[in-house]
Amino acid sequence: MGTTASDGELKMTVSAGIDGVGGSYDSATAGTVGLLIANAASVRSQLDALTRKVSSGKNAATYGGLGSSTGMALQMRTEIAHNDVWVRNIDSATGRMNVAQSALSQISAIASSFYAQTNNLNGLNASEIDSIAASARSALRDVTAFLDSKFGDVYVFAGQDSSQAPLPNPDAIWQSGFTTAISAAVSALGANGAAATVANTLSIASSNAAPLSPFSASLSQPAATLTASRPSIQVGQGQFVPVGIVASANGDAPSAGTSTTGSYIRDIMRGLATLGSLSSGQASVPGFSQLVLDTRTSLGDAISALNVDAGALGDRQTQLSDSKATLGTVSTTLQAQLSSIEDTDMATSLSELSSVQNRLQASYQLIASIQSLSLTRFLSTGG
Repeated sequence: MGTTASDGELKMTVSAGIDGVGGSYDSATAGTVGLLIANAASVRSQLDALTRKVSSGKNAATYGGLGSSTGMALQMRTEIAHNDVWVRNIDSATGRMNVAQSALSQISAIASSFYAQTNNLNGLNASEIDSIAASARSALRDVTAFLDSKFGDVYVFAGQDSSQAPLPNPDAIWQSGFTTAISAAVSALGANGAAATVANTLSIASSNAAPLSPFSASLSQPAATLTASRPSIQVGQGQFVPVGIVASANGDAPSAGTSTTGSYIRDIMRGLATLGSLSSGQASVPGFSQLVLDTRTSLGDAISALNVDAGALGDRQTQLSDSKATLGTVSTTLQAQLSSIEDTDMATSLSELSSVQNRLQASYQLIASIQSLSLTRFLSTGG
């Protein structure tokens, strides 16, 4: 700016100059100089404020400096923060739902395979029974492993108790109370008949009592309780979306049919456990065909309900994707509006800074000029 003197130093210098000429300045000149000094101080204050704005890139160092826009800026920041949380919720839920979809697809494929194979379980193809039974036992272990699928540290079918495996020991499912009891019921087919055997396996698969239930304690509860505790996420103000399916209860789809536990996963596990408990020696036992038919029918109904639930889960994923896009658009708009309040317009501020620098330099030069003229006049009059 052509000068490094502060306003205080300048005022002291001018005052000393006035005193040094013996008070010969007239009151008008002194008043003019005083006004010029005050004006220079005001311009210098403007320069300091503009310098801070340009240096920080912000219109004010604190929200209080934004004046009447303070409330609006705070409200925008709060909404942007909420949107960021909701987007993170959606990202996390989408990851869990992708894992769940993959697992449901695998389980549906397994159930569909055995639904088809039950056509071979009849007296004319007794040799198929032992082979299918061995495959069913292996498939049941696979199903329980899929039900223990994780996304990061979260068990996706565990409900709200997501740190606990839905099936505590999937590798030992054939040593569990669940399969042991079903195997015992199937072994007694000849003595009890098909109807009693079906009823017994249905009761076992429906049970939440230990040790019959293969599920964790938190999932060994009535379906209504489990449905009410499905995990959900917040995607907006007061907006919550259910994003999970628990292993032992349906999500959105009801189970249909006359031979169902009310849970398609339980029905599939029951069907595989029943098939896995059969032996070729039972091919001619009365009630064998009826038991196989009930198992086939139950598997078919379970597959239908599972696929409906998987479809609903897919629809929800699409809904969440749309919500995320909307939140992103809103946040971008709010961020632009907030920037217009908080952030410095560099082009305008630099132009103002240059203008104020010129004004301040001119003020200092004018003060110096008036002082010089006044001293010249004093000297020309002979003091």
